[in-house]
Amino acid sequence: MRSQTARSGAILGSRPCAPAVTGRTRGEWTTNGCRLTDSPTSRTAVPVTPDPAAAAALRRDLSDAGYTADAVRAAWGPLADEAIGHGLAGPALRALAGAASGAGATTAAVATLARLLFLGAPCPAASVEAALPTAGTAGLTALGLARIEGDEVVPLALVRPQEYAEARADGEARADGEARADGEARGGQWWIASDLDETALGGPLPTGHVLGVGGASLTLAGLQLPTSAARVLDVGAGCGIQALRARRYAADVVATDVSERALAFTRLNALLNDVDRVDTRLGSLFSPVAGEQFDRVVSNPPFVITPRTAGVPEYEYRDGGFAGDDLVAAFVSGVGGVLAPGGVAQLLGNWEYRDGEDGLDRVRGWVDASPVPLDAWVVEREQLDPLAYAELWVRDGGTAPGTPDYAALVDAWLTDFAARGVAAVGFGYLLLRRAASGMPTLRRFERITHALPEGALGDHLAAALAAHDDLAVLDDEALAGATFVVGGDVTEARHHLPGAEDPSVIELRQGGGFARVIEVDPALAALVGACDGDLPEGVLSDAIAELLEVDAAALRADLLPRVRELAFTGFLRRAQSE
Repeated sequence: MRSQTARSGAILGSRPCAPAVTGRTRGEWTTNGCRLTDSPTSRTAVPVTPDPAAAAALRRDLSDAGYTADAVRAAWGPLADEAIGHGLAGPALRALAGAASGAGATTAAVATLARLLFLGAPCPAASVEAALPTAGTAGLTALGLARIEGDEVVPLALVRPQEYAEARADGEARADGEARADGEARGGQWWIASDLDETALGGPLPTGHVLGVGGASLTLAGLQLPTSAARVLDVGAGCGIQALRARRYAADVVATDVSERALAFTRLNALLNDVDRVDTRLGSLFSPVAGEQFDRVVSNPPFVITPRTAGVPEYEYRDGGFAGDDLVAAFVSGVGGVLAPGGVAQLLGNWEYRDGEDGLDRVRGWVDASPVPLDAWVVEREQLDPLAYAELWVRDGGTAPGTPDYAALVDAWLTDFAARGVAAVGFGYLLLRRAASGMPTLRRFERITHALPEGALGDHLAAALAAHDDLAVLDDEALAGATFVVGGDVTEARHHLPGAEDPSVIELRQGGGFARVIEVDPALAALVGACDGDLPEGVLSDAIAELLEVDAAALRADLLPRVRELAFTGFLRRAQSE
């Protein structure tokens, strides 16, 4: 996974389900026996050891203690929860001290675990032994998650509860065999181990840092298609959250990374959550799986554009060693070689706007240049100018504004962008599919910058792909004979000028998916309003033409392409009887 600060907010549109400590505070201070230290190197570079027995013991203790995201929030309260989002751990530590001294062993255990494993604050060994009666402090040290200093346990990594929402997969059976025919969205929770964040370290992150779960991680997890797959590849696994998510629907998962430490965390997190059949491999991009094919590829790759200048840190979790946006270009050009026919790749990425060239046009060029023909659906969620982009990633690495280092790093970014004529950088999602027939039929490059509804988008993407494939084999005559129904989340809004009988604007609004709002004319509004699965589109179109006193053939030619668009985007869906 990548940055939990820069990629946790509006850029990619998802808020962590568990509070994330993302602030950049420094200094040493004490709150009720639990301190944060300003010596980053003293608590980094300790090997993580994914020992099955120790991980199983810790899993049992975390479960018995009720160490969940909701329990942590309840223990420190809404004010501290808000402060955590600003990088201020003090309110949470004070609240947890009170919770630990309150009645009930469970409350005390959650408070201790939250201090130790969520905030990364050292705690008394006796309290930790009480909270982890099976694993104990010995289990934490065996896993490389903590060390003992006198009568204190010093955390060397974080283990945070992370909620996840599961997209609906109507009629599908998950890889673990659980039937999903009821169509209900479900969810669950993992414990995710990762390196100490900047707040716990009291300074900038080391370059070998393994990131925990941020908003971008959750966004990609929610984008994953909720359909069964035999094999899934997770490129740039980081702490392993995408691999865990993929294993919900896949029989086998291969997780790769350039970082041995990241792969160790992936294996540990699989053990902590009792997830099997996750194979980890060391290497860059697709080299660890050369000659193999997968039904699905997911990746939050290290796409951050980083100046190749002396003095600029190269963080493994975000920097793939490429110049500009070449990492994303390399991924797009190479992923077809590891996709089985019909296989889908889903990734997050960014792309440059250079010398007047549209960023999405650059992505289109990468797709067109792929030696393996690919379907493509690319959504740009946000653009940043060079200064905003530079400040985003300098800050992400832990360098504070107002310092000489901050100014020097920002200048390095701006110089790098100027050398390539970069005017802006776009962020977004890419869905690529190896065309089963060898001939791509989907080319969609769009900008969706408004806020999206909470929840996973995977089911919406899967429905859109299914609709596209369904409609791709229908010519206009066949489409005119098809029947549709209106999506259950679709509403209509009409806007009238004061005193006007007829609306000046008619809008169709989508409550789920990408929450699209489409302005339509009276003819299309009438057609959509009449789609109840009873009459074919051609019959409805002809009836509307007669009502509006327009040429029936001309209206049909106008409406049918728009019906295709409405079906793809989820405003309409084929009647189930067909």
